[in-house]
Amino acid sequence: MLRTFTHTHSARDGSLRTLLILLFFMGCPIAASAAEFSFLLQPGVAVPLTAPQSERFETGGGQSVKALFGLNRYLDIGPSATFLYLPSTTPAAEAGVVWGFGGGARLKRPHDAESFAGISPWLDADALFIRTGPLNRFGFDTAVGLAVPVGEARAFWVGPFVRYLQTTQADKVGFDDRDAKILTLGVSLEVGPGRKTPAEVRTVTNEVIREVIREVPTEVAKCADRDNDGVPDSVDRCPDVVGTQDGYGCPEYKKVVVKKDKLELKEKIQFAWNEARLEKDSLPLLDEVAQALKENKNFRVQIEGHTSSEGEDDHNQALSEHRATAVLDYLASHGIAKDRLVSKGFSSSVPIDTNATAAGRESNRRVEFVVHFILLNDGVAQ
Repeated sequence: MLRTFTHTHSARDGSLRTLLILLFFMGCPIAASAAEFSFLLQPGVAVPLTAPQSERFETGGGQSVKALFGLNRYLDIGPSATFLYLPSTTPAAEAGVVWGFGGGARLKRPHDAESFAGISPWLDADALFIRTGPLNRFGFDTAVGLAVPVGEARAFWVGPFVRYLQTTQADKVGFDDRDAKILTLGVSLEVGPGRKTPAEVRTVTNEVIREVIREVPTEVAKCADRDNDGVPDSVDRCPDVVGTQDGYGCPEYKKVVVKKDKLELKEKIQFAWNEARLEKDSLPLLDEVAQALKENKNFRVQIEGHTSSEGEDDHNQALSEHRATAVLDYLASHGIAKDRLVSKGFSSSVPIDTNATAAGRESNRRVEFVVHFILLNDGVAQ
């Protein structure tokens, strides 16, 4: 039996007992509100460091088990148990067996850290009730290690550790009064809750957004809202027509997106090749543009024609002007007052893509609708 493991000074015995009780029972109420729970297995090779253990026992093995509750991102506390087995150097002698029970704390790099591949160095310490054979004494251990996440979810961690265990001895006649010291080298295996997946994060974010949206009607109740759609006129892009909060107060159109400074088309207005004649496939798109302008009477639109850089500049300028005019005439013929419309050609002077490729030149041949607002006073234009 390891009698030399198990003799403590009475003063240290009392102080360690007090520390153990505080750590163990303080963990109970705190754990109930802990953000994380982790379970650790730490097998390793145990080596006696000093005499008489180094003379009586060979290198053996050990196992520590820990249940840790997170107080915050950096600090965990919880109970622990340790078992060590050291074979005797003499076949007839009894092997050394140590049981330790107690609790302690771990200081770690947060497990949600992103840099350095998420690797988490840690340092822990425990106060322990040690039992060897029929004898009970107190001791302590401390360890340092690295925890490396396994997988994106970070529910599993693995990494090396070094643990130092010391069992305090007492001055007693007939017994060796030197403290027993053992070093354990091994691998720490940890399982925990992991971090939230992108889907879980999106769910939480969407819940927050919905909560904010539900609060919008209350918040804007005191603000001007001509169309009573719940979006105040100060941010409503379509203050004269009922719209949605997601659309900034504008109705949802199939082919047109109402933005603060322009009407954005989801499709391209098509013309006959090198002409200002509208293709029939583009008429439903222009019908929806006309509908958007009818529903937003405070919009004044500049229709801008653009071409690619192919051809002569004079020809491109005339073509861009004629195409913008063709769109204006179509809108005017469908109920939009001409004093709300103006057309202008820009030739190839405002490209949105390269003119070096066919796809880029196709993108540059376009018609855009730039929105200007007519100031209203009690619904009457000024």
